Amino acid sequence: MFKYLPFLLLTFFFSFTVVAQYSEQIEPEYIKTIQFVGNTNQSQLPILRLGEPLYLTFDALNGEEADFYYRITHHNFDWTKSDLSQGEYMTGFDDIRIYEYENSFNTLQIYSHYILRIPNRDTRRLSKSGNYMLSIYDDYGDIVFSRKFMIVENIVGVPTYVKRARNLDNIQTDQVVQFIISSPNLQLTNPKETVKVMVLQNSNLKTAITNLKPQYTIGSDLIYRYDKEASFKGGNEFLFFDNKDIRGATSSIRRIELTDIYNNYLFTNGARFDRPYTFNPDINGNYQVRVLDVTTNINIEADYARLHFTLQFFEEIEDKEIHVYGNFNNWTIDETTYMEYDSRYDVFRNSRLFKQGFYNYKYVLVNRDGTINEGAIEGNYWQTENEYTVLVYFRDLGARYDRIIGMGKANSTSINNQ
Repeated sequence: MFKYLPFLLLTFFFSFTVVAQYSEQIEPEYIKTIQFVGNTNQSQLPILRLGEPLYLTFDALNGEEADFYYRITHHNFDWTKSDLSQGEYMTGFDDIRIYEYENSFNTLQIYSHYILRIPNRDTRRLSKSGNYMLSIYDDYGDIVFSRKFMIVENIVGVPTYVKRARNLDNIQTDQVVQFIISSPNLQLTNPKETVKVMVLQNSNLKTAITNLKPQYTIGSDLIYRYDKEASFKGGNEFLFFDNKDIRGATSSIRRIELTDIYNNYLFTNGARFDRPYTFNPDINGNYQVRVLDVTTNINIEADYARLHFTLQFFEEIEDKEIHVYGNFNNWTIDETTYMEYDSRYDVFRNSRLFKQGFYNYKYVLVNRDGTINEGAIEGNYWQTENEYTVLVYFRDLGARYDRIIGMGKANSTSINNQ
C-alpha cells in the first residue's frame, strides 16, 4: 500500500496564523515541560477567581542558566489588546526577571528549572477579570513563548449540562453543551450584543466555540439550548504512558535503551475509529510530572527520556499528516509531533523528549490547511468522558473591556438524551 507522505512543513502554516488577536507564541525546542496552572487546576489553561494565585514553571534544556523576563497583558474577548492601561489591571509592575530557578541534579539531561509565582513582590495583584496573556522574553527582549489565562468574577450562575445530539446522523458521535446564564443581581442589557460566551472542551482553546447568542430570555435567565451550534465531537479516551520509573518497562512501555539519555519505546498503537467504545480513565489530555524514586525535589531530579511512538494505520491519508496530540505542548501541532512514515515496517513513527511522568496523548489527522480531525484515527463516541467549561463575558454599554462574570462546568459522565 502506498504510504509515503512528504512533510508538508506545517510550521509554515502556523507562521501565518499570528493575527491581530495576539496568538500564543510557540516555545522553541530547548524549552520543555511548561506547566501553567492555578491553585488547584490540573489543566494547563488557568481559569482563576479574582485573587487566586498563578504558577508557571518550565525547563530550559540549553544549560545556559539564561535570564528570562515576564510581561502580562490584558485582552478582550477576541484576544485583541484591551484599552486598559497596565495600572488599571495590575497592582505593581512586570517586565521583571524570573529570579527563582534551580539546575537539574543527578540527571543525564541537564536543564534549568524556572518558577514564576503571581502574586509576588513585584506583581502584587491582578485586579480586573478577563483574558490575559503571560509572555516570557529573553535578555534581548525577544519573545520566547506565551500562554493565555483567564480571571473570573463570580457574579452570574452558569448551570451547565451535557446532552446527546438531537440529529440522528450525529447521535452516536457528538456531545452537546447546553447552559443557562442566571443573573439576578446584574442587569444584562441588550444581551445579544453585550454578552459573549466561550465553551471549552478539556480546556482546549483551539477547539473553543465562541459564536453563541442567547436563544431567549426567561426572567433574568439567558437560555442557550442549541444542538448543532454547541456540539463537540466526543472523541475517544486518551492513550497514556507512565515512565516514572525511567529504567523499567510498564504496561505502555515495551523496551528501554540507554544512549545519550534513556529511550522509552512504547507499544505499537493501532487505529480505534472502527472499534467499539471502551471506557479507560484518563486525565483529558493533560500530564503530571512524577518520579518513582525521588523524595527530595521532583522538579530538578526528574530526568528526560526520548519517547518513541509507533502507530499502525492502514487507511489512505493522501496529502494529510498524522501527529501525536495532547496538552503536553499546549495542543500544538508542529514538527516535533509529526509522525513519519516508515515504509519498511508500514508504520508511522515519532520520537520526542518528555520529562518523567504520566502523560495523555492521542493521534490526529491534520489537513493541509492545518485543521485537525481528532476522530479519523481514534474515533468519536458519545460515551467518552470529557470536561466542559463555559465562560461568560460581559461588556456593558460604554465599558472599555470585556469582563468574565461567570463560569460553568459540566462533565459528560452525566450526559443524557434531550
